[in-house]
Amino acid sequence: MVIGVVKEIKNREFRVGLTPGAVSSFTRAGHRVLVERGAGLGAGFSDEEYVQAGAELTDGAAPVWAQAGMMVKVKEPIPSEYGYFRPGQILFTYLHLAADQPLTQALLDAQVKAVAYETIVGRDGSLPCLAPMSEIAGRMSIQEGAKYLEKTYGGRGVLLSGVPGVERGNVVILGGGTVGANACKMAVGLGANVTVLDVNLARLAYLDDIFPRQITTLFSTPDNIRRSIAQADLVVCAVLLPGRAAPKLIRREDLAVMKPGAVLVDVAVDQGGCAETTHPTTHDDPIFTVDGVVHYCVANIPGAVARTSTLALVNATLPYGLALAERGVEEACRADAGLLAGVNCYAGRCTCRGVAEALNLPYTPPETLF
Repeated sequence: MVIGVVKEIKNREFRVGLTPGAVSSFTRAGHRVLVERGAGLGAGFSDEEYVQAGAELTDGAAPVWAQAGMMVKVKEPIPSEYGYFRPGQILFTYLHLAADQPLTQALLDAQVKAVAYETIVGRDGSLPCLAPMSEIAGRMSIQEGAKYLEKTYGGRGVLLSGVPGVERGNVVILGGGTVGANACKMAVGLGANVTVLDVNLARLAYLDDIFPRQITTLFSTPDNIRRSIAQADLVVCAVLLPGRAAPKLIRREDLAVMKPGAVLVDVAVDQGGCAETTHPTTHDDPIFTVDGVVHYCVANIPGAVARTSTLALVNATLPYGLALAERGVEEACRADAGLLAGVNCYAGRCTCRGVAEALNLPYTPPETLF
């Protein structure tokens, strides 16, 4: 199969779909790999490294899209790339379709076989291709939130760690999954007062064991959320419903109880966000303020640490990519039900229940199409 890798063109997205090492894995397996010149530079991988790994370089993205049987990307295609779609082509990338009607319709109209990293399920029930980026986004949520708490950016002027004789900052994390746990790790490491809310009592018990006497855990209810964010300097929204739109846990009216200059980092922005006031931002223009609360809603947070993110992502996606290239979508999914869960669009049908429900589309179980 011909595998394609193009330069990511989403704002300030420096990651790349395959490292030179991963390209070598594909070429050793007998596949041809086309890489757009400069695709890996943002992550620190030179064109020469790709050539040494067996890739063929192209000038521009168009030749890659035109020839590749499978496109391996990082972020969802943007409108300028929709015209490259063609029937039967495999698109292997993050998609987050539940919050993106235009992209979903473009994939359906072009009859692309779209496999989303974020809905692939591991044999243990985990989300193996989403986990590494969730870890990075969770850790960066505290790093970025701490920065935008500075008065320079309109924040409260609070240092999360405090200093002797001055109270520490208060961090509230909505969601105790991978993002939340990693945000918790960073916030605890900085010395902040940390509260984590979740509806999964087993998960709260786990976090309480991991961070004894260092965090407060609360069952997530509207009342507990409202009381917690009223005391918060930094709120991290970290709730994920795989393949579905994120629940709106913070209403517009809830901002009135928050401290002026408090920061809200909505890591769930790719899925629509957990706050009603959320809308996607970019690394070039990352924040906006609503009712005195600073919102950081960058939709590709890990793109800022492109090398770490690329290496972590490819570690997780490579085995699935090799399976898709070797067997095709149909045979690979028959052999792995978890990979089947990653198929979001196929032959003009929406094959992810969460996406279909979010966008009011007919749902077709993917196994009925193979």
